[in-house]
Amino acid sequence: MMFALSPAFAQGSAENVSFKWAFGALAGPKKAFVPITRDTILNSGDEVKMLVDLGKSCFVYVVHAGPAGEITMFFPYSFKQFTTDYAADKNYYIPPGRDWIKFDKTTGKETFYLLAASERLTQLETLLTTYKAADKAKRPEIAQSIVNEIRDARRRFRSAQTLAEKPVTIGGNIRGVGEAEAAKRPDVADIATQISASNFYAKTVTIDHR
Repeated sequence: MMFALSPAFAQGSAENVSFKWAFGALAGPKKAFVPITRDTILNSGDEVKMLVDLGKSCFVYVVHAGPAGEITMFFPYSFKQFTTDYAADKNYYIPPGRDWIKFDKTTGKETFYLLAASERLTQLETLLTTYKAADKAKRPEIAQSIVNEIRDARRRFRSAQTLAEKPVTIGGNIRGVGEAEAAKRPDVADIATQISASNFYAKTVTIDHR
């Protein structure tokens, strides 16, 4: 569905989307800590974690499509968060707390969609809400509508500019985590990237889960 852009989405290069983003994995037998910045390969048993840290008042979405096409909204944790716990300069971990997402034995394509906009993406929110409430039999069709809406959003905002995308400078070194340090996981904030854009930003990362 196409619609006219609101004034806030008018053409221009002003920075109104700004946030830090991190996507890291603990991969392999030695649980090497590696940043995920592009399509890659991970295996069952590997773990991933993400982070969003707002710089300006924009709306960030992290949506996952699993090997069977199933959809999970990882961020926001719920849409109520946009009007309750949604502040700048605060680390929002995905999943929250110390937990990591561990890849199970169901292999296939794992697609992570990162979107951010200066206004809420209401059509996407409606579809995600509908999907969550739908019967299992109806979910595949709605899931495809969600993926289509993400693609349509990228087309609608194809003139939006990414003004900057660069690693955040920090002190210290990033190293692997062995079994003896299983309870002492690395902080994905250490590999964060600062993203600045005009009106809209989108990135897709596909993991070949083997």
